[in-house]
Formats: sequence, structure tokens, C-alpha cells
Amino acid sequence: MNGNGEDGSMSRINVMQPWLGEEEVEAVTEVLRSGWVAQGPRVAEFEDRFADSQQAAHAVATSSCTTALHLALVVAGVRSGDDVVVPSFSFVATANAAVYVGARPVFADVSPVTGNLTAETVRAALTPATSAVILVDQGGVPADLEAIREVCDPLGIVVIEDAACAAGSTYRGRPVGAGAEIAAWSFHPRKILTTGEGGMLTTSRADWAARARRLREHAMSVSAADRHASLVSPPESYDEVGFNFRMTDLQAAVGIVQLSRLPEVVDRRRELAAVYAKAVAEIDGLRAVADPAWGTGNFQSFWVEVCAGPGVSTSSITGASAGLEVGRGTGVSTGSAPQVSAGFEMCRGTGVSTEPTTGVSAGFEVCRGTGVATRSTAGASPAYGMDREGLLRALAEAGISARRGIMAAHRQPAYVSSGVSLPVTEHLTDNTLILPLFHQMSDSEQARVVDVLRQGRR
Repeated sequence: MNGNGEDGSMSRINVMQPWLGEEEVEAVTEVLRSGWVAQGPRVAEFEDRFADSQQAAHAVATSSCTTALHLALVVAGVRSGDDVVVPSFSFVATANAAVYVGARPVFADVSPVTGNLTAETVRAALTPATSAVILVDQGGVPADLEAIREVCDPLGIVVIEDAACAAGSTYRGRPVGAGAEIAAWSFHPRKILTTGEGGMLTTSRADWAARARRLREHAMSVSAADRHASLVSPPESYDEVGFNFRMTDLQAAVGIVQLSRLPEVVDRRRELAAVYAKAVAEIDGLRAVADPAWGTGNFQSFWVEVCAGPGVSTSSITGASAGLEVGRGTGVSTGSAPQVSAGFEMCRGTGVSTEPTTGVSAGFEVCRGTGVATRSTAGASPAYGMDREGLLRALAEAGISARRGIMAAHRQPAYVSSGVSLPVTEHLTDNTLILPLFHQMSDSEQARVVDVLRQGRR
């Protein structure tokens, strides 16, 4: 919907809408008529198709991504007393999964550019008890899996990819998750491929897949499908404590249709994201999420950083790591930046001069108020005209539903006792928001969102 409502008010623009149609209705109806609605042939078909689409050797359907993460930790051998490195900049389920197996989540900071763990932030969080790292592709932005595995593989630490948001994203020319030893996926309605609720575990290891299949079904030695296929049900045994983490054929039927639409959905989302990116690039004080050098995102979420505050100036950055983009914007003057690697964004805006700054690490963004020493300069570029909360209010007043950025799990009551300080995570959590983006979004709806962003400029 767009334009005015019947009462003259502006119709609401939602932050996300699943794309469901008659094909899904027909697929579910066919399952209902079959009489088999629990885990069965549709689930098996969905698993096969999903594995093919993600170039994974094995796929195991589950009731959610959370249960897929839980199973991934179990089959990977993570035990009580182990440490599991996780990003705090993620939905709390990422950390919860470690607790479910008796492990301790150890929170690591993220790149200010991608919002994902980096090799540097993972290395800093490792302990002698670390047995796994959960690597999240936040908002569909692919994380640099190879860089993380280069740190972890020699130490015997398994990297579990939390690809909850990443169906349709790519990493080094392949689907996200294709290079992972094990990965977990979400089909929640907030995701671009939905089954209502549901998840998937993919893995390169046949033994892990076989055990995950048993564990999701109470660890029964004989599956429900095999029992019901036989007139005389074979005896079953339960060799370990399992779970009820099954997907239904009703859900899988929807998933099969949704999977067939995935390329079209991703193409449309990237078209919409390009319009947003162009508009945001012309607005001082806003920064939009973008593709990293190693892959392409599905733009499951389009998040924007709001940089409210005085202009700043910096010059030479010594010892910086995890990426620097120098001189982005109009009229930007920058000094030399030795030992700086790709991806660090510096001095975005107009008329920014620079001063030396040392000791910057892990991809910290300069001129963003994220703990990097800076000096205010008269005439420096203006920041955005309001803070994140003000922009959320302005959008709401225009009938537009946006959302605060990703949570910082270490701030939640369940984990605040960790006592960790994660300045990049905290900055992103406090200063980012998610804009509406969905397949059916019209040009006029997106224009309404962009108009509000432009009106917020100083």
C-alpha cells in the first residue's frame, strides 16, 4: 500500500513484509490433502533443494535457526565448560545457543563497516577453553569466513556460520555457507525466505548430518517416516538424549516455493538497496551498509548509521587495521595513512581536514564518535540533523515503520554480568536503524522514506 488512506492519512509502510502468494497456498493445500502434515517427504525435498542451492553436501531441516545452532554446537562437540566466541552485535539467540550446551559465550567486537566479526576481533576473544566460534552474517552481509578459519582451523576451533539472514548472499563467488563446515539458517517471517517458523542446518560432514537428523527427532534410531512406511513398525532405540526440533511438511511446502523465488527476491532487494544507497551517499551524517569486497549481500536488512554530532578532523592514521576508505565524499582532504588496510571509512563528508591519530585497531571508523581520538574543527562537515531516535520519530510521524539497529546482547540482563566493553558494537547498536525494504515495495513508498531522510539534514 502507498499514498493516502481512506481517512486522508498516509498509509503505513512496514519495515518488512513476507512475499507469499497463491503458489504457497496451493502447496500447503496439497500437503493437507495428502494426510501427511508432520515431518515427511516435503521436508526431505526441501532439504535436498536447499542443499543444492547453497552448494552444501548435506541439509537438515529444523524448527528454527536457534535449534539449528543448538544442534550444530552439539554435533561439533562443544561441551559444558567450553568457551564459544560470539558477536554481541546479533540477536540474543546466537549467544543463547552456547548456553544451551553448557558453554560460556565470549563476546567479541565487530567491524564498524560490516557489523561482522573479523579475524582480529576473534583472535582477541580466544581463550584456552575456546572450542567454537559462531560467525554471523549480520543482516545478510557476508562475513569473511576464510579469514576467520585461518585463525581457528590451526587451533582445532570449529567455525559455525550463523547464516540466519544470509540466504541469497554470496561469498567469494559462491553462496554464503558453501565453504562452511557447518552453518545454520533461519526461515522466520523477517527473513527473505520464510516458512513461517523454521530453520536449516547445512554441513560438509556426513557424520554430523546423520547425528543431527537423529537428534532433531528425539535421537530415535528409526525415523517417524520409516516407522509409518512399515506395516510392522521396527523396534527403535534411543542411544542419547535428543530433542524435538522437527520441521513439518506444511512448512517445507512453503519453503520449496519460497526457495524457487529466492533469486528474484534478492535481485529486487538489491535494486531497492541501490536506490537507498545513492540517496544516503548524498546526505551528510548518514552511512549505509554496503557489500564487502569479498561478496554480495541479500539486503535482508538495510541499515543506516546516523552520525549526529560536531564535525571532526583527523589526519594520519598509524597502525590501523581491518580497513580504511580514505577521502570518501566531496572536498575531503586526508593525510597519509600508513599500515592501513581496505575497508576503513574515514572523513566522510565535505571539507574535512585531518590530524594524526595512532593506535587505531580492528577497523575502527574515524570521525564517527566511536572512541577514536579526534579534534573538532571549525568549518568541518556537519553531521546529520538529528540522532537515531529523532530519525525514528520522524519516520514514524510519516507513517513509516523503521527499527533500531541490531541489539548488543552483552547489554541484556541475561548477559550483563559478562562485564565486557565492546565500543564498536555499542556504537552501532546506539546509532543505527533499519529502513523498510521488502519485495513488494513501490517506488512511491521508497520515495517517502528517502524524503524523510533528506528532511533530517542540517
